[in-house]
Amino acid sequence: MEISALPAELSVVIWLALFAASLWIPYIVGVNMHPQQGVDDFARPPPLVGFPEWVHRAHRAHLNLLEQLVPFAVLVLVVDRLDGFSALTQWTAIIFLCLRVAHAIGMISGLARFPLRPILFTGGWLCCLVMGYAAYTA
Repeated sequence: MEISALPAELSVVIWLALFAASLWIPYIVGVNMHPQQGVDDFARPPPLVGFPEWVHRAHRAHLNLLEQLVPFAVLVLVVDRLDGFSALTQWTAIIFLCLRVAHAIGMISGLARFPLRPILFTGGWLCCLVMGYAAYTA
């Protein structure tokens, strides 16, 4: 199967997986820019309290993406297995990708403050619900 022949939903899952596989980079950059005295990073990760806020937010952005990527990807794979892709699932996947990128950028930069950041996260959860609905109606 050519990559161009992939359904949009599976392409989105691939991009999200690559994004999640790369989102550790801002955190590691921040940790290395602000080394902690007396902490052996290889024995145990340093506590986040000693770092600038953006480093903590980068760590949380990575975890938040993983929290939603796993259920979303499973639901997309179930819908694929049931041959249930539709315009609804295509747009849901695209919206989910946009929400997750906006959430990560907004969280790490600190621009997505209350109520925007929880709205972005909740939007991702709603996309999971829509994909679950698509699985049950396929």
